Amino acid sequence: MSASGVLSFTQQGWEQVLAKVKRAVVYLDSACAESLHWGCGSTRLLEAVGGPDCHLREFEPDAVGGGAKQPKVVFVLSCLLKGRTVEILRDIICRSHFQYCVVVTAVSHAVHLTANHVPAAAAAEMEGQQPVFEQLEEKLCEWMGNMNYTAEVFHVPLLLAPVAPHFALTPAFASLFPLLPQDVHLLNSTRPDKRKLGSLGDVDATALTPELLLQIRCLVSGLSSLCEHLGVREECFAVGSLSRVIAADLANYAPAKNRKKTAAGRASVVFMDRTLDLTGAVGHHGDNLVEKIISALPQLPGHTNDVMVNMIELTALQTEEENCNVVAPGCLAQSNDTTAKALWEALLNTKHKEAVMEVRRHLVEAASRENLPIKMSMGRVTPGQLMSYIQLFKNNLKALMNHCGLLQLGLATAQTLKHPQTAKWDNFLAFERLLLQSIGESTMSVVLNQLLPMIKPVTQRTNEDYSPEELLILLIYIYSVTGELTVDKDLDEAEEKVKKALAQVFCEESELSPLLQKITDIKQIAAASELWLECKSHETDWDSSINLTFHKSRIAVDKLFTSLRDIAGARNLMKQFKSVYVPGNHTHQASYKPLLKQVVEEIFHPERPDSIDIEHMSSGLTDLLKTGFSMFMKVSRPHPSDYPVLILFVVGGVTVSEVKMVKDLVASLKPGTQVIVLSTRLLKPFNIPELLFATDRLHPDLGF
Repeated sequence: MSASGVLSFTQQGWEQVLAKVKRAVVYLDSACAESLHWGCGSTRLLEAVGGPDCHLREFEPDAVGGGAKQPKVVFVLSCLLKGRTVEILRDIICRSHFQYCVVVTAVSHAVHLTANHVPAAAAAEMEGQQPVFEQLEEKLCEWMGNMNYTAEVFHVPLLLAPVAPHFALTPAFASLFPLLPQDVHLLNSTRPDKRKLGSLGDVDATALTPELLLQIRCLVSGLSSLCEHLGVREECFAVGSLSRVIAADLANYAPAKNRKKTAAGRASVVFMDRTLDLTGAVGHHGDNLVEKIISALPQLPGHTNDVMVNMIELTALQTEEENCNVVAPGCLAQSNDTTAKALWEALLNTKHKEAVMEVRRHLVEAASRENLPIKMSMGRVTPGQLMSYIQLFKNNLKALMNHCGLLQLGLATAQTLKHPQTAKWDNFLAFERLLLQSIGESTMSVVLNQLLPMIKPVTQRTNEDYSPEELLILLIYIYSVTGELTVDKDLDEAEEKVKKALAQVFCEESELSPLLQKITDIKQIAAASELWLECKSHETDWDSSINLTFHKSRIAVDKLFTSLRDIAGARNLMKQFKSVYVPGNHTHQASYKPLLKQVVEEIFHPERPDSIDIEHMSSGLTDLLKTGFSMFMKVSRPHPSDYPVLILFVVGGVTVSEVKMVKDLVASLKPGTQVIVLSTRLLKPFNIPELLFATDRLHPDLGF
C-alpha cells in the first residue's frame, strides 16, 4: 500500500465524477466541494467540464437552473438521496431544460436500503441490484419531462478531504461529536419502555437515535470503501463510547464480508472519542504555524477546514477593508501546485520557527528563479520582511501565475504573524502552564477563584484581557485537564461566583458573537434538555439574542457548567487512561500528556499488554468463539500493533500538532508501520465550544 493511499482513494473517486462532467452544469454540495478542494482542486473540474463558461454551482434550494442551451447536468452530493435532498433535485430540474442528468452520491446503495427500512436479510438478497437508484432514475426522467431522456444515479465514495499523504478529514461528518453524560438522560427519555441507561458505558447502537445511527452507517460505508481501496481487512478497536458503536458497526458491516475474505493486507482501525481529552483541542501547547494560521484567519465560506487569505496586497487596489471582498481570497489547499504542496507539508511537520524560515526560503528561491530584485536578509523572520518579498511578484503576471500557490501560503503566514490573535497565543500558553502548576497544588475551587478576576465586562476590558469566548476556552481547558472532580461546598461556591460573573458579562456585551448567540439561545437549550418546564414556568422570552436578560443568561450559563462537569467526568469510565495530567516534582514541572499519545504508546508497548481501554470489536461468530475460548485456553486476540497499517480515527476533530505527534511517535516506536490519521474535522480552539454546545448532537441533519 502506498503512503498516499488517502490521496489516491480521493483522486480515484473524483476521476469517476470527472469522466461524466464534460459540457455539463455541475452542482456540488459543500462537503463534496471540500473533498474536491483538497483532493484535486476546482481547476481539474473546470478543465473536465471544458468550454468558455464556468458552470459550477452550489447545490441549494435557490440554485439557478440550467438554460435552454444547457442540456446536461451532474449533481455531486455527499448525502443520502432522500427527503429534502430529492425535493431540491426535483425543483432544480423542473426549472431547467436538461435532457441528460447524472446524480453522484457519496453514500452507498446499501446504506440507502437501510435508510428506507429494508431489512438486512432482504438487502442481502439484493446484492448486485440497485432498486433505490433505479427508482430515482425514473423520477429524474419524469422531472426532465421525457422518459426517453437519459438519467444515471451511482455511488462514488467521496468521503475524504486529504490534507496530507498520511492525514485526511471527513467534511460530511464535521458535526459528528461524541456523546456527553447529559445525553444519556435525553436518550433515556425516548425509551420509556426499555431498560434505562446508567452511563455512557451502557450506550450501544440500539440506544442511539435513528438519525445518529444512520449518520454513523454513512461514515462506516465510506470507511469500508477506503479499506477496499487500500486492499486491507480491518480489525476494529475503540476508545470511548461513541467510538465503540462506530467500530462495532464497521467490524460487522455486512456488505464488506466478501471484500474482507479476499483482502491481501491487514490493518488496525482505532477510533477514539475527542471528548476524552479536550485539553489538547483548546490548548495552545502546539508549536505549529498552521495551527496559528487556522486560528487567526477567517474561515473560507462553505468550508470547515480551510481559511481565507487576503490577496489584495498583490493587486493595485488600496488595502481598505471594503476592498477585501473585491478580490477572491486565497487558501491553504494547493493540490495542483507541486512546490506549494511541498511547502504545505513542511509547515504541517515542523515547529513554528522552522516553518516561517521555510516560507522565507521558498519565497527567496522563487524570486531568484524569476530574476526579481530581491534583497537578502538573515535573522528573525518578520511579517514586513515576508511582505517585501511577496510584493516583488506584484507587477509580474508571469511570476504571479508561476508561484500563485506559494504566494498564498506566504501571505497566510505574514497575515498570521501580525494578527492580534497570534500575539495572544503566548499569553494563553503562559496562563495554561500556570494553571497546570495550580491544579497540582490547589483544589479546583482555588483554581476557579484565580480565574474570577479575569472575567470582566466589555466596559472594563482591554485588548490584553480575555473575551467571553476566550474565557469559555480556558474553562474547558481547566475542567478537561483536571478530570474527575471532588464535589464539595467550596467547589459549589466557587462555581456559583464564576456563573454569576459570566452571566453578567454575557448580558452586558454590546453585541453577542455567533458563538455566544448559540450558547444563549434558550429556546434551543430548552428543546434539547430538561430545562423546558423551567423556562415555561418563568414565561421566558425566547428571542435571547436580542434583549438578553440576566435570567436567560443564567439559564445558559447553568447549562454550560453542566457540560463542563460532563467534560471533567469524561474519563471516569476509563480504567487505564484516567488522566492527562502529570503532576510536577522537584525536577519537573507539572505537564499535560495527551490521551492520543498515551493510546499510541500503549498500542506499541514492547510487552504488548491487553489494554482494557482499547476495546477490540469482534466481527461475527469466529471472533466471538475466539474470545470465549480465550477464557479457558491461550488464544491470542487481535492486538492493534499486529498489522503493518494503523488507521487512527479521532471522532470529533483533531489538531495539526496531534497529527504530527502521532506520526513522529509511530515512527519512533515501530518504524515501518504506516500510519494514517483520519478525523471529522481540523480543530482550532474556538471550534470546541461550538461542538460542545450544539443541540443537534443526537439528531444530526441528514438532509431529509
